[in-house]
Amino acid sequence: MRGGAMRGEVLGVERRRRWDDEVKLAVVSAVGVDGATVTQVAQRYEVTRQQIYAWRHELKRKGLWSPDAGALFLPAGMVPAMELSTVEPPARAAAPAAWVELRLAKGRVLRFESNIDDVALSRLIRAVDAA
Repeated sequence: MRGGAMRGEVLGVERRRRWDDEVKLAVVSAVGVDGATVTQVAQRYEVTRQQIYAWRHELKRKGLWSPDAGALFLPAGMVPAMELSTVEPPARAAAPAAWVELRLAKGRVLRFESNIDDVALSRLIRAVDAA
């Protein structure tokens, strides 16, 4: 560099895209669908993994995205221990068990098979909730 002159090369065109919140939401929501990882979704949309995490944070802040989106919450009633009685359930055909996820207070999560005994489930919930 003589006389203060600088040389430079243009290596490529800067690629700066604008993404609407709807598109960001679609990209963020694609993670986990059919087992898709953040890396796979980032490659599919030609963005970085860090961009997906940033969009996730931004959409949460705006109230547009929740990690529980699509989750189904069912009411669960609790019976005091004194009112529990042991009753033999009627014989029924064995149905295939499905996994159930129950979210309790303080961020606790229970995962159990759908064919769990009601009494055992009540005891398990009480034990986890008291811990």
